Amino acid sequence: MFQIIGIVVLFAMVFGSYLLSGGSMAPILHSLPFEMMGIGGAAAGAALIANDLTTLKGMGAGMGKVFGGSKWKASDYRDLLSLLFLLTKTMKSKGVIALESHIEKPHDSTIFTRFPKIMKDHFAIDFICDTLRMMTMNLEDPHQVEDAMEKQLEKHHHEALHPAHAMQSMADAFPALGIVVAVMGVVKTMGSITEPPEILGGMIGGALVGTFLGVLLAYGLAGPFATRMSGVIEEEGAFYKIIQSVLVAHLHGNAAQISVEIGRGSIPSVSQPSFAEMEEALNNIPNEAA
Repeated sequence: MFQIIGIVVLFAMVFGSYLLSGGSMAPILHSLPFEMMGIGGAAAGAALIANDLTTLKGMGAGMGKVFGGSKWKASDYRDLLSLLFLLTKTMKSKGVIALESHIEKPHDSTIFTRFPKIMKDHFAIDFICDTLRMMTMNLEDPHQVEDAMEKQLEKHHHEALHPAHAMQSMADAFPALGIVVAVMGVVKTMGSITEPPEILGGMIGGALVGTFLGVLLAYGLAGPFATRMSGVIEEEGAFYKIIQSVLVAHLHGNAAQISVEIGRGSIPSVSQPSFAEMEEALNNIPNEAA
């Protein structure tokens, strides 16, 4: 919502100040389609050269993050802690072997299937199951497990940021591409040097629209989009850090509820449930599930 308001404010202030100072939109509107074709087309071509298909798809999905924000809401963090509570409580009461059927086939698990939204996140499920699988193979050193999980998180986070970096690279290129288009306009103008001054003035003004658009697209749209995308990815990354916090706390010998409380402290403040809210959520888990 704020992103849409920001775009409206951006264009209203830029073009509003231009019109209020006596400027005319006619030269801009006349040149806009051609300048946008040159700048936007060149940027798209450069993106195709610089990135693979996965990153290009990620840029498209990242635009959804720009306007929609993080996919994880406050209720999802409660669900994650509830899931981890069930898993760590099962390990405490029945041993790691009792989890084998759950981690080998999570889609058939009575624990995992209680949380359908988390089940849709393949990395979260694989991250949990792979870590628990290491524990079943007698890797119980908290420091080794934490180090292994940290490496997985770093790799995932690095890959998740590729689209944002690609968007930032595009933002950095827009001003230069605007200059390229403007120079082509100047070349066209020089080829018509014998025309009257009023015609030459319009052609030069049209050429300068390219520079204007390049800078506006870079610092008004693409750059902020890349920053917003990176911020959302950072926020979503906190979801996976909670998994690490809870499972490592469990390996340090803490009770299931204590491990969950340690994980609760890692939740971003805007989505963090209170101690009482989390306690109520855990108490509402059916006995057969627990």
